[in-house]
Amino acid sequence: MSAKMQIEASSVPHESTRQLLSELVSHLRENRQQLREEWARRITEAKLLTAMTKEEVFAEATSVYDNYVEVLETGAVEALQAYARNLSERIIPRGVQTDEVVGIVLLLRDVLARSLFKRYQHDFSLLNRVLDAYEPSANRIANTVAVGFVEERERIIRQQQEAIRELSTPVLQVRERLLILPIIGVIDSQRAKQLTEQLLRGIRNNRARVVVIDITGVPSVDENVANHLVQTVDASRLMGATVIVTGLSSVIAQTLVTIGVDLSKINAVGDLQGGIEEAERLLGYKVNATPEIQSQGVDLQSK
Repeated sequence: MSAKMQIEASSVPHESTRQLLSELVSHLRENRQQLREEWARRITEAKLLTAMTKEEVFAEATSVYDNYVEVLETGAVEALQAYARNLSERIIPRGVQTDEVVGIVLLLRDVLARSLFKRYQHDFSLLNRVLDAYEPSANRIANTVAVGFVEERERIIRQQQEAIRELSTPVLQVRERLLILPIIGVIDSQRAKQLTEQLLRGIRNNRARVVVIDITGVPSVDENVANHLVQTVDASRLMGATVIVTGLSSVIAQTLVTIGVDLSKINAVGDLQGGIEEAERLLGYKVNATPEIQSQGVDLQSK
């Protein structure tokens, strides 16, 4: 017999195992109400799922119990996987932790095992066979739920991190064809890449001709980030937009010179206000001071 055939054969329950599992499923369905209530009580006593009400805990316990029994009966975990993802999506935002989910599944396993001990306590030989049939399936179910929860939690974390990164590097349209990208905080390679993607998307969506990147709030940059900044300028130019960099600190300026960045590609202006004025000049705006507002500000008019 080939290795593949051996694996497939080992994954198919022996006839006696299927009979024991069938008997086990019948027992769990006959005692569904009692076992669900016992499990919900144990969950409360263990102070798990405290972010949920008792009614919510019992409702979820009912769904998990029914999915659990179905997996024992059919051996198919697809429905349980789908439910685990759905459950995770609903309870993770409420602060439920991974250890709580693993804990309630292990509690269910314990409740069901105790029920089996009670039923077969007078026939230890049969009890051992029942447990031998039950435990592999129970372990598989616990693993399926735990993995489903962890995967969903990681997906939500990645989604939140992406949202935070987008909020930390907003591309703002201050007037037609003019964008500003104020950057605050430390820039690493991953954030620099995400910054470039957002900026290029903003240039395309707003048909921008000039972009002001203000790095006043950036304490330092390394060689990789500096080179990425130059690449961002080049990519923006290819999309038809001129980039003006403002807020270069003396430390960053010295770093750029030291590491040999091609400064001829960077249009640098001292501060954000100067950068906006330069951008407006490039866009063809001129400043006219009218008598009525000389003491208050300026009037920007298009040529």
